[in-house]
Amino acid sequence: MTEEVLFESERVHTRAEIAAYLRSVADALERGDDLTLSAGAESVTLTPPSNPTFEVKAEREGPTDGTGELSVEFELEWDEGDDTADERLEIE
Repeated sequence: MTEEVLFESERVHTRAEIAAYLRSVADALERGDDLTLSAGAESVTLTPPSNPTFEVKAEREGPTDGTGELSVEFELEWDEGDDTADERLEIE
């Protein structure tokens, strides 16, 4: 299966800016709206189903015995045309 990147943006933001962005995404999901991602002239609009798969991942990249780079990733995933998912996640 090939992967096509439809949109990508990576830049430094303040924690408050990131929280505001995540709130906007959460609000759109709660309302059942499409998600439009845009940066400059690049944009994409996606229509998540009512039950997408939600993946949360925390990882450290780098040497096993030294300091590395920490990350938290949030991912929504669904098959085009599919509106099913069955697991629940709790974040404490």
